[in-house]
Amino acid sequence: MENIQFFDVRLLIVKKSILIIYAVLLLFSLPVVSAEVIDRVVAFVDDKAITLSELEEKYKAAVKLSPNIKKEDVLNTMINRVLLLREAKKLRIEGPNEENIIKEYIELKLRTFIKVTEDEMREFYEKNQKEFGKAEFDDVRDKIEEYFIEKEVNVRLKKHIEELKSKAYIKIQLKGYNL
Repeated sequence: MENIQFFDVRLLIVKKSILIIYAVLLLFSLPVVSAEVIDRVVAFVDDKAITLSELEEKYKAAVKLSPNIKKEDVLNTMINRVLLLREAKKLRIEGPNEENIIKEYIELKLRTFIKVTEDEMREFYEKNQKEFGKAEFDDVRDKIEEYFIEKEVNVRLKKHIEELKSKAYIKIQLKGYNL
């Protein structure tokens, strides 16, 4: 009887050893999983992350248009776009792409409130008569008005973006990265 119990204990030990060997083999046969940084976050705007690869992509495109542009300027533009798109979303503005959504937002929020008087345009025309050559005021009136509107939109847009930035959580994480 004692031999049977001894045999059962040995059998149990062998079974456990085989199970351990199988477990170890199974562990080593699984593909090796490793943690790898795929992309870095360079900035947060509220709950939206801007990644290094997004910044690099936008920077490459921007350099083609303006070779002297800095990555910092591109990042700031990306932050501004996130803020404007967020505000446009609040107004439920939709469009085929982000560019159109931002244009529509600026149109609704800023451009529609800009009024240029006839006197301002005539005064500008008279002061800059040389630039217009022989063109009559009525021929260049629309261009002058558009110039004044664009100028004022830029002023108001800068101010608006600064207001949005003051209300947003923006964190730029650029340690160890050259801009």
